[in-house]
Amino acid sequence: MGKPTGFMEYKRQPLDERNPAERTKDWDDYTLPLSEEEVRKQGARCMDCGVPTCQSGMELAGVTTGCPVYHLIPEWNDLVYQGQWKEALKREHEMNNFPEFTGFACPAPCEGACVLGINEPPVAIRTVERSIIEKGFEEGWVVPQPPEIRTGKRVAVVGSGPAGLAAAAQLNKAGHLVTVFERNDRVGGLLTYGIPEMKLPYSIVKRRVDILEKEGIKFITNTEVGKDISSSELKSEFDAVILCGGATVHRNLEVEGRNLKGVHYAMDFLHANTKSLLDSNFEDGNYLSAAGKNVIVIGGGDTGTDCLATSIRHNCKSLTQFDIYAKKGAIRDEVGNPWPQYPIIHRVEYGQKEAEEVFGHDPRAYAVMTKKFVGDEDGHIKEVHTVNVSLKIDENGNRIREELPGTEKVWPADLVLLAIGFSGPEQGLLKELEIETKSNSTVDAEYDKYMTNVDGVFAAGDMRRGQSLIVWAINEGRGAARECDRFLMGTTELP
Repeated sequence: MGKPTGFMEYKRQPLDERNPAERTKDWDDYTLPLSEEEVRKQGARCMDCGVPTCQSGMELAGVTTGCPVYHLIPEWNDLVYQGQWKEALKREHEMNNFPEFTGFACPAPCEGACVLGINEPPVAIRTVERSIIEKGFEEGWVVPQPPEIRTGKRVAVVGSGPAGLAAAAQLNKAGHLVTVFERNDRVGGLLTYGIPEMKLPYSIVKRRVDILEKEGIKFITNTEVGKDISSSELKSEFDAVILCGGATVHRNLEVEGRNLKGVHYAMDFLHANTKSLLDSNFEDGNYLSAAGKNVIVIGGGDTGTDCLATSIRHNCKSLTQFDIYAKKGAIRDEVGNPWPQYPIIHRVEYGQKEAEEVFGHDPRAYAVMTKKFVGDEDGHIKEVHTVNVSLKIDENGNRIREELPGTEKVWPADLVLLAIGFSGPEQGLLKELEIETKSNSTVDAEYDKYMTNVDGVFAAGDMRRGQSLIVWAINEGRGAARECDRFLMGTTELP
């Protein structure tokens, strides 16, 4: 602990943000880096706790607590404070193959579990994490490190999201010949097409993929396993297979008028937007435009926020975000949401800040349930009908929502985006491979083992655990690689 009084001397300072009035005019990263001196101060705030719950990586009562990849957070915080950036980068890479992905897009459950956060603003862990890896790239310290020896074993990884990339990176380190299959035209999965450019620039994903390629990993894009290449071919050509296809089946909203034109899944909206931006800077017109439209986003999570920010950059006419839950408090509920769980509190994210700047108010409407969609004579959405609800617990302990009479409302709408999550993985390939699934449709493979009922076929990430965080996907990708290596070689040195 280099600065015993650091947490008393320095205030928490996360990454700066560009002015919302300016950043909504482009698709560049909305954040601004801190100075090296300021980042060192943030590292100095770390108390080097006897029990560093920030790196605990577990779930308490279903809520993620600490860092699932068990980042050596106190170590690299102290190293940054001491100015030993290159050593901090080594520590960062020990447990996380892609600290830039988590540094840009993780909700930072580590900060929610920070001991300092019990009665002070927590250490800005994600800011320090991202600053370390960015300095590493700037200084040229992040370079390809291909394995010295090849085992001759061939492994196929299906899906190039964070789980697939982590599995591929680890297996390649072990000397195996790894091929990653991606059905989209660019590598990255939802890192590329599910997170908007201003939040996670594609250049950040691409530079890491370029390194992985130089280390010997082969990427095959525009290829869907089960269609463009059969599962039988996959099993005959490779010694092992790791399924990292994600949980991409959209959760639907089964209400009247759902099939009206203008009602879309949020991920379709975000995917098309990013692809058109990267392909042609929108000149091809192959995206869903919010320009001049009354936009309603249904869903209060991160994807909904990304839809807000994207719609604003399209110059939408109006913008509203429905949240089925009541507005949360400014501080955590010590009974229902105690430390060190991730704090379930009211937050104003980048998309809401931008909406407030453009429209003069927070776009969210709380405790709102959609009753039906109403269209015009051409079958296009024109109205969303809602009612307010309250959450009750019945005599059996079940959570139910009661409609509040007199709160019915009609909202004008030209574009509705459903950002209510995913129900699980697609089933086609799983059925073709005869993979057993659980009642919720996810792959039945034990955590920390990852082997499916089919010998030599593993599953990791959202496909196994359901919709989750980037950092959990990296955790599972690394774990699946370890068990796959053990399967192939009889033993493993992978962590």
